[in-house]
Formats: sequence, C-alpha cells, structure tokens
Amino acid sequence: MKKLISALAINAAFLSAASDAPARLQAAADVFKEVMGIPDKAIPQDLLNKSQCIIIVPGLKKGAFIVGAQYGKGFVSCRSKAGVGWGAPGSIRIEGGSVGFQAGGSETDVIMLVMNESGMRRLLTSKFTLGGDVTAAAGPVGRSTQAETDALMTAEILTWCRARGLFAGVALTGATLREDGDWNNELYGRKITNREILTSTIAPPPPALPMLEELNRYSSRK
Repeated sequence: MKKLISALAINAAFLSAASDAPARLQAAADVFKEVMGIPDKAIPQDLLNKSQCIIIVPGLKKGAFIVGAQYGKGFVSCRSKAGVGWGAPGSIRIEGGSVGFQAGGSETDVIMLVMNESGMRRLLTSKFTLGGDVTAAAGPVGRSTQAETDALMTAEILTWCRARGLFAGVALTGATLREDGDWNNELYGRKITNREILTSTIAPPPPALPMLEELNRYSSRK
C-alpha cells in the first residue's frame, strides 16, 4: 500500500510538470552555468572534456510520502554527430535511489557525466539503474583530477549534486533513469525517442539553445 501511495504521488508530480519542458531547459542551463562559474568548486575541466554525454536534472525532489524517495525530470545531451559542439537533448526522468547528500533541502540539482561509449549505450535504452546496469561513482570537484582513482577511471557515469549552494560529488546508488516521451513529443512536435535524438543530427528545439550554448562555452571540442 505504501509503495502504491508513493507511486501515485510521484506520478502526480510528473503530470503537474507535464508542460514546463522549456522552462526546465532554461533551469538546466542556469544550473550548469552557475556550477561551472566557480572554477575551484566546479566539475573538473579535464573530465568535462573527456565526457561523451551530460545529464542535467534541475530540482530533483524528495518524496513527500515516503522517506528517501527521489524524483525529477531533466535532459541528456551528447557530443554532436555533426562533429561540432553538443547535440540536441533528449528528455529523461530519474526515480528512486538515495542521493546521500548531507546538505539536506527539499530540492537538489543533479549533474552526471557519461564518460565512455558503454555508458552512452545505456542512454539509448528505455531505462537503466545506476550501480546496477551501469557503473557509477561520485565525481571530484576542483580544477583538475590529477590524482585519478580507480573509480574515476572505470566508472561509466560520474555524478554530482548541489543543494543549498553546496556542490559535491555523490553516489546516486539505485536511481533509475528512463526517457520521458511526453517531453520529447512536446519539444520536437512528434513522437521521438532518445535513441533517435542522441544518434542523429536532428536540430535542437529553440528552448534547448541556452543549455547547448553553456555546454559549448565550457567544452565544445571544436
């Protein structure tokens, strides 16, 4: 019964946010810009440059009915298939898992870097679980990763969270990510999957341009 109540609460939250994809794209752009704006506390530049894709979930929320429940909606963008900059974003949602972030707060911004082809292939599936289907580790914070650990070198996805102004690498063990077809349909005007978006040269929708501009500003690979 408790699981049913939790599921209904989370589904209601998603439905209430069903039409705010453009606003959430702007929020994703703002989150990334603010995080990267403080070099000593940002995602290390060398890791950002090595990454294949990025996932940004602004305002991951804690469930009000079940302690520890998490849910949020955001976007994933991969290096452009055209060879310049970042490609059009697909919509994703994250459910469950434990943020393990000691700063607290009812909302947490989440950023993930997909570091290799294996991790990228997971993005093309309908859903996957961090720490289960894909190896994940807490990402470091600072200018560089001069002392790379085994976890950093082998992880398919690195994760960070920001709450109450504090930005740190954390493990999102057990969190499930899945594509959000409703937002994709809204943004692209037709039924389209993340696989199609992330593996093609489809033009990004206008609301995505601020986020892509910030990504290209910090790591364009031009």
